[in-house]
Amino acid sequence: MIRAHFTLDSNQRITKFTITGHADAGPYGQDIVCAAVSALAISTVNGLEHLVQVKPAVESDNQNGGLLKVSQLGVDHDSQLLLNTLMNGLLDVQESYPDNIEVKMLN
Repeated sequence: MIRAHFTLDSNQRITKFTITGHADAGPYGQDIVCAAVSALAISTVNGLEHLVQVKPAVESDNQNGGLLKVSQLGVDHDSQLLLNTLMNGLLDVQESYPDNIEVKMLN
């Protein structure tokens, strides 16, 4: 199962997110849940870097269970729009595939 955790500050702004695990919704290379999560996450990080000029700290490890940790995120309006779009997209995937992804917000 993929687990996506978003850390929120006292103003409900996303300050970091972590995505771990594998969806196991299909064979490697054909797993649509994994593909959706990867596309959303990578697009968000790219958008932060290229559109908003925020340089988040990124740690990833695809070999040992799947890991993406992203921190040092901007709390500005544009960064938060991108981050909330990621969170909402992952919640939509969770709604369709509840056995393969879990999304949580942490304070």
